[in-house]
Amino acid sequence: MTADLFNAAAMYDEDYLHFFSAPDAGGAPTHGPVVGTAYTGTSAADVVWRLLDLEPGMRVLDLACGHGVLANELAARGCRVTGLDSSAVFLDRARGDAAAMAVDVEYVAGDMRELPPWVARFDRVVNWTTAFGYFDDATNRGVLREIARLLRPGGRLAMDLDNLPKFLMSYTPSRITARLDNGDLLADRHHLDPLTARFEVERTVVRDGRARKLTFVKRLFAFPELRDWCAASGFTDVAGYGEDGEPLRSDHDRMVVVAECA
Repeated sequence: MTADLFNAAAMYDEDYLHFFSAPDAGGAPTHGPVVGTAYTGTSAADVVWRLLDLEPGMRVLDLACGHGVLANELAARGCRVTGLDSSAVFLDRARGDAAAMAVDVEYVAGDMRELPPWVARFDRVVNWTTAFGYFDDATNRGVLREIARLLRPGGRLAMDLDNLPKFLMSYTPSRITARLDNGDLLADRHHLDPLTARFEVERTVVRDGRARKLTFVKRLFAFPELRDWCAASGFTDVAGYGEDGEPLRSDHDRMVVVAECA
């Protein structure tokens, strides 16, 4: 396994949930996360359902499922869902929310670089909210090959990522996310490396009067590049859409890549 580019366990923890999964009433953040999305859980499920031609009973893997918002919604619509993530904190939250919703989701702790020995187990794989591109390029390509191994012939993948043209147009050197209810804040300083297409963030978290620093890195992709990566990994009919499910445009916030397994 390659060396990690950043400490994912330090990034995806209780502080992340505190700032980025707060209820809309009262304590909503003033800004969404840098790695955020233009969807709610329901609207994301609507887009996924349509673009992947989902049907009740299909086996779906939510890869890097986070705290289970999409996985639980798809399960509520009748899919047989497995959610895999490396964050124990997120998985605990996902299981608790699934229980509250009375839905059945198999939540599994794991690393997308070394997935369980599943072969052709799933009809569909979803990878949502910029959950791809956190390793070196060779390893990122290996993740795509792992996904292809999990899919049945004719199965489909949907990946939700930053739309590069809109991301670059909206680029800022820093960003503040604040909780309105208690004064906690999160400050990000940004650096974009054009030689590696990596977006690097130095984050300072101030919560309950205590401060800590961490960093994270994500790879940015233009659609043609990721289309070619998917094709080299065994996928066909690769298409790009925006967060509304329409063909990708430069003004879309999100890029949804849909690919079929050969």
